[in-house]
Amino acid sequence: MSDRPILSIEGLDVKFATDSGDVHAVKELTLEVSRGEVLAIVGESGSGKSVTARSVLGLLPETAVTNGAVVLQGRDVLAASKTQLRKLRGADVSMVFQEPSTALNPVFTIGWQIAEGLRAHNPKLTKKEIRSRVVQALEDVGIPDAADRYDYYPHQFSGGQKQRIVIAMALALGADVIVADEPTTALDVTVQAEILDLLRHLRDERGTAIVLITHNMGVVADLADRVAVMYRGDLVETASVKDLFAAPKDPYTQALLAAVPRLGVDSRAAFAAAEAPTPPAADAPASPTAEEPAGEALVIARGLEIVYPGGIGKPDFTAVAGVDFTVRKGEVFGLVGESGSGKTTIGRAIAGLTTATGGSLSVLGHEMVGMKEKAFKPLRKRIGFVFQDPAASFNPQMTIGQCVAEPFAVHRPQMSEADRRKQVLSLLDAVQLPTEYADRYPHELSGGQRQRASLARGIALEPELLIADEPTSALDVSVQAKVLDLFRELQTRLGFAAVFISHDLAVVDMLSDRIGVLFHGELLENGTGEQVLTRPDHDYTRRLIASLPVPDPVEQAERRKEAARLRAAL
Repeated sequence: MSDRPILSIEGLDVKFATDSGDVHAVKELTLEVSRGEVLAIVGESGSGKSVTARSVLGLLPETAVTNGAVVLQGRDVLAASKTQLRKLRGADVSMVFQEPSTALNPVFTIGWQIAEGLRAHNPKLTKKEIRSRVVQALEDVGIPDAADRYDYYPHQFSGGQKQRIVIAMALALGADVIVADEPTTALDVTVQAEILDLLRHLRDERGTAIVLITHNMGVVADLADRVAVMYRGDLVETASVKDLFAAPKDPYTQALLAAVPRLGVDSRAAFAAAEAPTPPAADAPASPTAEEPAGEALVIARGLEIVYPGGIGKPDFTAVAGVDFTVRKGEVFGLVGESGSGKTTIGRAIAGLTTATGGSLSVLGHEMVGMKEKAFKPLRKRIGFVFQDPAASFNPQMTIGQCVAEPFAVHRPQMSEADRRKQVLSLLDAVQLPTEYADRYPHELSGGQRQRASLARGIALEPELLIADEPTSALDVSVQAKVLDLFRELQTRLGFAAVFISHDLAVVDMLSDRIGVLFHGELLENGTGEQVLTRPDHDYTRRLIASLPVPDPVEQAERRKEAARLRAAL
């Protein structure tokens, strides 16, 4: 690794003018990144890490007032012209954006979108050469049947696959510096491990420098060489990854590490307390049998099948095959598995958003196989849904108050405007959002705030059943801890049953009464957390557990070896 920095951030200062005054996003930040080095920048939402990342590519909005310098291979990005920036982006520095659903254009194929950069920077390449490079980039990030799926559109991929495609866009031009803004946010633990292996390969074999923006301290422990910790625009601590995890100096860093969820450890309150991780939950042993708990069954799946038609010339795709499970009143049933395993498909089928095609799926006493929309509509008000990406599920032209009020508009049209407003303010208060946020638009809220608003909309009609699809995947650990605490408090107080879909095993372990593990549409495990995560029956479940990043570089290295062994065995 060369000692000469490929990227130098020198006294970077960024302010944004707003109606309520200047927001000081980054304050006199100085950092260096060497060729072949991974620098992780961590901190909670609003710390300035993403603003720093965008500064490296000259992607700050015109409202930003900047001082200092961002020197990339001897050129100051902040002083570069638009023409110079276009030449830098992609060829010298690439960015992996946080939200693939908004980073990809829905009206163009993914092959065309990846090829766009190649066409712009290499106009002499033939169509055949461009296609070959794009297919190679897709194969590098693990997209199956890459040559055939070149002509697919973004909506034809799962969330994790879309994240891989965004990474492929960054890799296609072979940039010397990659700025990765939450590159594994939407990925399950096994795919995340594969992406981290890919980034590690780029660092080791190509000498690529990586600026990693993440809230996942396990990812930091797995990949980073050095760590910079930011808090409200200030750099509070910089250290090697080993030193930071072994002996964090700043109280804020200590609190961040304490808030990381771990299997068997309840760390929800750790960030607020800024103490060491809390001890394991009460060790009353879980039932050793797989018998389901007593209580009214709200969801009963027996031999459930969900098949998507393949279209002209393409075979049908079986997303869910012969699945059995039950969700009872007041119970939280966690669903985990890799991207494309069928988790979200099952959640959407329960809510009537996807058609169940075979077997039986009873929801609130209504059979969903062969469901008639008119017959199910009255029941839909008894089901809440928290979508994975609130930035995409909220209408950007509506205020948060209007978004949260949508269930009332659909299911209680007779409510007066005043009563609707009163209910919305009460809901925002319940999810610990200031009531004045009702008049703000989605883009004016942070990721954690949008997720709370999404939860408010999900519980608006006091549902008997809530489907929560990756509700904390995009949140930093401190905000995640608060949202999980809020979820559990609301679930206890309102008594709704929940299907909690997540790729984070530690989060599912923390919240769920029972856990189901899906693999290629089949349910491999179904039992208590103690049964599934302590005494798993399948190597696939063991691989999921071994692939879960932990905030300890030494332990993480051992887990990586075990995950690789299990991956080879499957």
